[in-house]
Amino acid sequence: MSTPNGGPSPSDGPPASSAPDSRPVGPQAGTLTGTLRVPVRADGIQLIGETKGSGYREAPSLVRRADGQTLQLTRLLYVVLDAIDGARGLEEIAEHASAGFGRLVSAGNVQTLIDSQLLPLGLLQLADGSQPEVRRADPLLGMKFRFTVTDPERTRRITAPFAALFNPLIVVAVTAVFLATCWWVLMVKGLASATHEAFANPGLVLLILAVTVLSAGFHEFGHAAAARRGGATPGAMGTGLYLIWPAFYTDVTDSYRLGRAGRIRTDLGGLYFNAIVAVGIMGIWWATGYDALLLVVVTQLLQMVRQLMPLVRFDGYHILADATGVPDLFQRIKPTLLSLLPWRPKDPAAQLLKPWARAVVTAWVLITVPLLIFSLVMMVLSLPRLLGTAWASSQKQYAMLSSSLGSGDILDASVRLLAIACVALPVLGIFYILLRLGRQLATGLWQKTHGNALRRGTALAVIAAVVAGVAWAWWPGAESYRPVQPYERGTLADATTAIFPAGSTTGMREGRAGRTVALWPAGAKKPTREEPQLSMVLVPRQSGGSGQSGASGASGPDGKTTTAAPSWVFPFDQPAGPDGDGNQSLAVNTTDGSVTYDVAFALVWADDGTDVTTRNEAYAFASCADCAAVAVGFQVVLIVGQTDVIVPENLSAAANYNCLRCLTYALASQLVLTLDGPLSTDGMARLNALWQQIADYGRNLQNVPLSEIQGKLSAFKEQIVEVIKADPSATPGTPGGTAPATTPSSPGASQTAAPGTTPGASPGATFPAPQPGGTAPAATAPPATAPAATAPAATSTASSEPQPTESAGPATAPAQGPASPVPTATAPPAR
Repeated sequence: MSTPNGGPSPSDGPPASSAPDSRPVGPQAGTLTGTLRVPVRADGIQLIGETKGSGYREAPSLVRRADGQTLQLTRLLYVVLDAIDGARGLEEIAEHASAGFGRLVSAGNVQTLIDSQLLPLGLLQLADGSQPEVRRADPLLGMKFRFTVTDPERTRRITAPFAALFNPLIVVAVTAVFLATCWWVLMVKGLASATHEAFANPGLVLLILAVTVLSAGFHEFGHAAAARRGGATPGAMGTGLYLIWPAFYTDVTDSYRLGRAGRIRTDLGGLYFNAIVAVGIMGIWWATGYDALLLVVVTQLLQMVRQLMPLVRFDGYHILADATGVPDLFQRIKPTLLSLLPWRPKDPAAQLLKPWARAVVTAWVLITVPLLIFSLVMMVLSLPRLLGTAWASSQKQYAMLSSSLGSGDILDASVRLLAIACVALPVLGIFYILLRLGRQLATGLWQKTHGNALRRGTALAVIAAVVAGVAWAWWPGAESYRPVQPYERGTLADATTAIFPAGSTTGMREGRAGRTVALWPAGAKKPTREEPQLSMVLVPRQSGGSGQSGASGASGPDGKTTTAAPSWVFPFDQPAGPDGDGNQSLAVNTTDGSVTYDVAFALVWADDGTDVTTRNEAYAFASCADCAAVAVGFQVVLIVGQTDVIVPENLSAAANYNCLRCLTYALASQLVLTLDGPLSTDGMARLNALWQQIADYGRNLQNVPLSEIQGKLSAFKEQIVEVIKADPSATPGTPGGTAPATTPSSPGASQTAAPGTTPGASPGATFPAPQPGGTAPAATAPPATAPAATAPAATSTASSEPQPTESAGPATAPAQGPASPVPTATAPPAR
């Protein structure tokens, strides 16, 4: 057999061992009632012979049963089994065994060996002439659900021509061309054009996948052909499941007849045929010019690197086993570890190997066991994140599959189906491994503690502790099932952050230096050490902190929320309410399949000499699926007379967290004007009429496409400027005396997908008319929540204001999935 696309091994794992003075390791037969006076071998028994180049002090002999299980026998057991031909009696068998063993073997010795060893191993017929019932070995890392494609005879015919490829001259030439191909593809040509061409055409993706799968089957031809080249006879070829991945296998058990060099050549034969595929693909690329084919070269390299890992039964494992002459490496783990304990006597099983072989096996055990335990622990800890990522990816692929089927694109639909399968298989594989491992652990502890109450209680405590640990690691939490994001580093520390959040040192903390993720709009100029940009950082809440509850709804100038607030689920503090004459729009959506709007319009009058420090804010936050949050804050500040301090602020932030196909849009738009004196009665009337139009627009904002809002508000600001310019009693200007102007900000956004159209108008919105000589209350509209339908495909967070104030910088959030956003805001200098 070969494990996934890989190395040969005896059928279902390493050979089981047996010795006259020890309990056999391997399948057992049923209860025996007696033996035939003339012993007969069970059907299908194949005598392979003594292992050449063995790492054992006494080289074992190999026997294969009809079910494919290969067993290791001592030399005495092997010569006794060899003497049993169905015609000899016990005396004749003893005489034949004595001649082959070189020492006297009596008929009683033969009877003892038959009853205690050969019958339990399923190598002889029972007393009634029936075949023994054997329990086949079922190792955790063995091949499952095997399906034979070619029988041994057909395998020999198919692979016979390929044996010529192992001619030394051909091997040297192919190896040289393969190394040159790898260097040219990876160091000269590169893979950018190949990747672009492949993913731009779903048909090429399917072609590459098909070639890769076929090359995995061709890999098995390499093992079979190499075995034939050395003189061994390959067996059946087929397919099955290794863990949960589809895999091919070739039965090359007969290669144990070969010496060490012949076995290693058999192990390397699959990798050699991968190199042949890469060279052949390079030739096809040279003839056709399709860059996408070069990806097959990379897939062959990845297969070869994976196969060389000696931790599980890949080619690397079998190369090490055949090089040391110890084919049952995994069975050597327990005696090797026990022999390292200083307070225990030396395990006789550990002394069976030659000193150099024992040193190599000990090194392998000390490397493999910690890595396998570490892999198991990381598998348990990372499973929640993997599930979240798989679910998000599957939903995305399913949406693309539905779109492809709707448009009749069968090739793209096939790619999406394969993508869903590739996402699901690793998750199923992990569950399968953990389930089998847990079952074996529980069953083994239960059986070994039978009849001992103290050990049974300890075993139950261990099982309970393991179950509690797994439940703790998988318990739903704020970060437990969050999908993996493209900006995450994926370090070992990151893998445990969801389980040990307090131990994470990568986040930002107030008063401390730290690191966080900053996301910028595509094409925006990023800050540098020489040209920094002022940023507003939303700091994650500390455990046990204030824990302010969020507010979804408009806030008036007194800072009070007008509507009930949903639960605040975001990993940063809720923005503080507006102060004094501030204006704030805060839209928070945590309901799947809905759209939440929050609109706040305000007109502020500043008397002669009053400091102008008003703030206009718009915040849109979402943590939901198929949803949207839209916040629009519009503020007009009219300064009557002379004022020395004018420091208005215009801020906006849009962020999503644990969001799937969601959209957040925040727009803060501000206009600041200075007037020489109060408006005339006619001017106030015109301003009142215009403000009523603006109020009507705000009430119906839910029915306006997002792409038109900023432009419409800019048009309103121009109309306000024209009204004031046309009034003879108040000449508009800026504190410096120049004509008023507005400076739009760069848009920023947060989106994962376009969720749908906006709902109807929000009832009950109020937009008070302007009142000179004071501060008008902020006009607010309560949030509207409705099911999502169609929506603009783009979102933006923008702000604009006239000079001398400066626009707020872009506020951005990740394109998909959760994150702690880092919106930026630039505050104008005091004048």
